[in-house]
Order: sequence, then structure tokens, then C-alpha cells
Amino acid sequence: MAAGAALPALLLLAAAALCTGPADAALGVNWGTMSAHRAPPSVVVDLMRANRIGKVKLFDADPSVLRALAGSGIQVMVGVTNGELSTLAGSAAAADAWVAQNVSRYVGRGGVDIRYIAVGNEPFLTSYQNQFQSYIIPVMTNLQQSLVKANLASYVKLVVPCNADAYESASVPSQGVFRTELTQIMTEIASFLSSSGAPFVVNIYPFLSLYQNADFPQDYAFFEGSTHPLVDGPNTYYNAFDGNFDTLVSALAKIGYGQLPITIGEIGWPTDGAPSANLTAAMVFNQGLINHITSNKGTPLRPGVPPADVYLFGLLDEEQKSVLPGNFERHWGIFSFDGQAKYPLNLGLGNPVLKSAKEVPYLPSRWCIANPARNLDGASDHMKLACSMADCTTLYYGGSCYGIGQKGNVSYAFNSYYQQQKQDPKSCDFDGHGMITYLDPSMGECRFLVGIDDRKSSDVASCSGPCCAVFWGTTALAFWVFMYFRMMVSA
Repeated sequence: MAAGAALPALLLLAAAALCTGPADAALGVNWGTMSAHRAPPSVVVDLMRANRIGKVKLFDADPSVLRALAGSGIQVMVGVTNGELSTLAGSAAAADAWVAQNVSRYVGRGGVDIRYIAVGNEPFLTSYQNQFQSYIIPVMTNLQQSLVKANLASYVKLVVPCNADAYESASVPSQGVFRTELTQIMTEIASFLSSSGAPFVVNIYPFLSLYQNADFPQDYAFFEGSTHPLVDGPNTYYNAFDGNFDTLVSALAKIGYGQLPITIGEIGWPTDGAPSANLTAAMVFNQGLINHITSNKGTPLRPGVPPADVYLFGLLDEEQKSVLPGNFERHWGIFSFDGQAKYPLNLGLGNPVLKSAKEVPYLPSRWCIANPARNLDGASDHMKLACSMADCTTLYYGGSCYGIGQKGNVSYAFNSYYQQQKQDPKSCDFDGHGMITYLDPSMGECRFLVGIDDRKSSDVASCSGPCCAVFWGTTALAFWVFMYFRMMVSA
């Protein structure tokens, strides 16, 4: 990009820097979109702004999401998917095109405050069997060169979100080391991050430690203190987060980068789909985490130094996520799929509790249930089919709809499929075993959802307030500066 053409982008970045309201917050959220009930991006952006959430981590670079974030003042991390790594590793031209398509055009013309590009998503997971490992450094090299060409390298930083299984310890945090096969690449990544001023990004999940290990002390997963603290020489650990974090600090120190800033890319607690996944536990964990982070106490190995940023996982429930790890995978949101707050939570950003989304374009208030005039025995195969297509995870042990009876199970499955199909009347037939009702069949904590009508949604975010005035005013200024340089070059 020529110097004159880069000026509009840089002016817009300067304008974004003026709107520092929510963008100064250290707490952010992960916004995943694996759902058949996607709230309009503009509604989700308004939801984040209402809750003063100033940072968002995306798993790709969805154009509709990025358009909605324009002028919002929210700092954004876009993602290179694991499926894109091989192409970007093997072609500098492909990297140039990716940056132009997913970064430059939004920063320069769309007004999105993109701060980070995530290179892959947990690419070193042991379950991936090293299939992505050889791509990471070439992708980072190519993308960095592309950012330099676009005059964005000083503003947009590359990071690699890693799962906590990238490092390990024999027993205590001070013995933390990276997995043997990752030592070399982690050293290269840490060197790259240190030279560019970017943090090491790691995902930490105390819930999974508790879920996967029957002997894991439950109180150690939370932040209220533990009857089973971990003693490591002069340091004592009372919660799993601090212990995991300092294990990474130790691992980084052993490769020569013990002072590298650390960002928590994902952390949270699910609300359904397992006995330990419920509203109360999620509220206690997330509030404890937020209080712990905002106290600036740090950890025993980094006292007084909290993580650079912390991104809660996640913003919304995603009912199309894989359930291979467990049924809880679809229930990580602090908000339900439609942006409704699940429980009281003070994010420490100015609001005492979460504010729910407004102007959600729901489908009509009607549901599909089991036809009371038909024998339920004939509905079992239809229920299995419905659950293979739609989400029935709340019906199983540990779920909020567990124990509602055979009729309730069939009705819930039928309705999940019916809503997924946007209330197509034919999708509630099930050979006569289904029936449409206008009476809400929800029972206690078991909620029968009504889907979202995405045909009525708009991908353009509403923009108001002083930040928008600065944004659009600077856009006009950038345009005329660009035209001036163009005329000068032509002359």
C-alpha cells in the first residue's frame, strides 16, 4: 500500500483511539457463531455496548460481524481458522489477500478497531496430532509481512491462542514446562511475540479439570479458597486458575521469556449439560474470576500483575457446537442464544448486573409439542431424528430439562427441531405425532425456546453518540486527504 493510500486507515485508527470508553476494559468476551439461532450482529454489538464490554475475540473474520462492529469502539481480535493455515503458510500472496480482505478494508474503510489476529485456534492440541504445528511460524511470518505492507504492523498484532495442554507440570507450578515436542516452536513463538509487543494467549478451563477428574477438589476450581491448597515451596495456591497460570509462567521462564505478558483467551463455566454445569456454579466461578482479576493481586509468580486481558467464554450459547467433549459445550454463554442474561453478574465495567439484548427478532410465540392424541411409543424414532438434527443436550443427565418425563422429552425434541426449521409447519408433523401450540410448554427451569427470525435482521449496527460522530467525521476527512494525495500523485 502506498503511503498516501495508508493515511485514511491511520486516521481512522486515530479516531478509534479517541473513543476509549469501553475499549480500556481489561475484560472481554468470545463471540462464537455456531448456532442456527443467530441473533443479528447489530443486536449483539448493541448488547456488548450496553454492558460496556470493550473487547471481543472472534474465531474467524465473518463480514456481517465485522460490519456490525464498525464505529462501536470495541477492540477486536479476528481469527485465522485452522483450515486456513496451510494456504497462508505456503503463499505470501494468500497472506496479503487475507489481510486485505479481513483487516485492511475494515480498518481503513469500515472503522473496525482490529487489534489482534489470532493465528489458528488451539493449534497445538494433542488431539490434532501435530497436523497444524508446521504451519504456525510460516503463517505468522507471512501475515507479519502483509501487515507491514499495509502499514498496520505497529497497530495490529499477531497472537496464537494455545490450549493449556501445551504445557505441563510433574506436580507443582514451578516445575512447569512446555511439552517436549513443542519446546522449539514455543521458543520461536515467544521470541516473535516479544519482538512485536504481543502477549502469549492461553485458554484455561478449571471446569474441565473438575469434569474430567473425579478426584479433583471441587473448591479448588473456584476462587473462594480451598481446603486442598497446593503448596509449592514458598508459594501456596488456593485456586486452579493461579496454579495453571503460574505453570505457564514457569514454562515461559524455562525458554527465556518469563516476563512475556499473558492474555487469557478463553475462560468460563457452562450452565447446562453436566452435573457440575449449572447457573449457580457459573455465576460463582465467573464472579470470582472477575473479582480476582480486578483486584490486581496477580499470582504468586507474578504478584500485582494480572493478565494483560481476559476474554470470557463465551458471550452466547452455541447449540451447533460439537458435543464430543460433553453436552456442556453448547452452554458456555453468560447470555442465552438470544442475548438474555442467564444470571446476575457484575463484569466490573460499570453495570451492577448484566443487561439483556433488546429488539431481538423472535419468531412468533408458538411451539411444537407431542400430540396428546397419539401414542408416545410411536414418537420415539421421530424424537431421535429430531435430536440428531437439533439440540437436545438439556434433556440428558445434568441438564436443566432432565427428568421432565417421556412426554416432555418428546415435546422438547420436537420443538427444538421446529424452531431450528424456522417454524415451518411441516417440521412439526412427525407423521402426526407433533402438534403446534400457542401455550408455552416450558416447565420450571426447562425452557422451550422460540427461535430467531434472521430474515428480518439487519447486519448494519446502529451507531450513535460521540464516538460515531468522530468516526464518520474522520471518515470524511480521510476521504478528502486520500483524494488530495491522489491528485498530487496524478499531477
